[in-house]
Amino acid sequence: MYLLHNPVREYAWGSHTALAELLGEPAPSAVPQAELWMGAHPLAPSCVCDEHGVPGQGLDACIAAAPERWLGKAVAARFAGELPFLFKVLACAQPLSLQAHPSEAQATTGFAREEAAGVPRDAPERTYKDARHKPELICALTRFVAWCGFREPGESCTLLRELDCAALKDACAPLHDTTEATAQGDATTLLSATTQSLLTLPAERCAHLVAETARACSSYVARQPSGPFATACAWVPALAQRYPHDPGVVLTLLINLVELAPGEALFLPAGTLHAYAEGVGVEIMANSDNVLRGGLTQKYVDVAELLRILSFRPGGAQPVATQRVSPGLFRYLTPNAEEFALYRLEANGEATLPEELAGAPAVVLVTHGHLTLTDASARTLPVQKGRAAYLPPDAGRVVITGSATAYLATTPHTVCSGIRKGW
Repeated sequence: MYLLHNPVREYAWGSHTALAELLGEPAPSAVPQAELWMGAHPLAPSCVCDEHGVPGQGLDACIAAAPERWLGKAVAARFAGELPFLFKVLACAQPLSLQAHPSEAQATTGFAREEAAGVPRDAPERTYKDARHKPELICALTRFVAWCGFREPGESCTLLRELDCAALKDACAPLHDTTEATAQGDATTLLSATTQSLLTLPAERCAHLVAETARACSSYVARQPSGPFATACAWVPALAQRYPHDPGVVLTLLINLVELAPGEALFLPAGTLHAYAEGVGVEIMANSDNVLRGGLTQKYVDVAELLRILSFRPGGAQPVATQRVSPGLFRYLTPNAEEFALYRLEANGEATLPEELAGAPAVVLVTHGHLTLTDASARTLPVQKGRAAYLPPDAGRVVITGSATAYLATTPHTVCSGIRKGW
């Protein structure tokens, strides 16, 4: 078992306090800190620490040199000698971009197309950085607010009528010009047409639309501060101030706004339009860098490709269920993700990780308190708050002592045992 030294990624939307406090560093930080990465992604790999806690070789290099030792035979074979997941802590002080991720088939096709066209992989206009899909799960450490998946069209129709904004009615004509009954019967067609109408709006009309929508939302909140759409509308004026020419501001009204309590999680399958608004959470995803943005960003937006890969089926805003595996250990029941599984550990005393976690690579992150890990060879490893440890498959059955909350990222047992399907 090895302590990891994990890189912090600095983006404008990050927090000056959340990651610094988690890591026990001076707060506020000089620059916004957005993400703590734990894994072997070549862009920012974790470093493996020696017995004195001194960072050494990158985890990616360790795995490349001996994949079966670090990953186990089954995982190394299934994922071409690479750690299949990337584990993060996100600290969102401002909203992130509206985005979606491609399916595996879409990623394979898109990557091959851009490779054949000679688009450099580091070019700003490059959409597919690799040929992998990127399902992901976000789990709240604090109150966490996100937009996730399209609203039911009938609900959006009601919202548009409540706002009574001429510019918004015009831009969202496919939805506004239908009855609620029709909307429920032809949801994907209506949502697709409305999203395309918004994202392809001529630039000269966008600023007027965003300003008028912000005014209408402010008016709604003033009239109905406890109304059914007050929380969603309250976000729009601030977004409009930051992105005055961006139709993505308006698009957020057609997406479910979800608030997660600590410990709750959302799963984001391929094609789900989403954005994170604020809060701190742990995120686990397939080890891919494929992101198609739709707004609320200064980065490249490929509208045509986004519309091609989006799922316009409404829904996707319900927290995933958890299952109690053993005392204090809970598994998030993530569908259709053979790259990763996430567990939450509420430790108080001594516990042994169950058999289903043996034989797989794992990263354990302590978010509160401290733990001591003891492997099958009786070697011990203390892990303090904000630190993470890497458990290779040969660690065997691990005993945990201490009082802490921790999150464990691993590869599903079904993959490690050779069963080619997710949980």
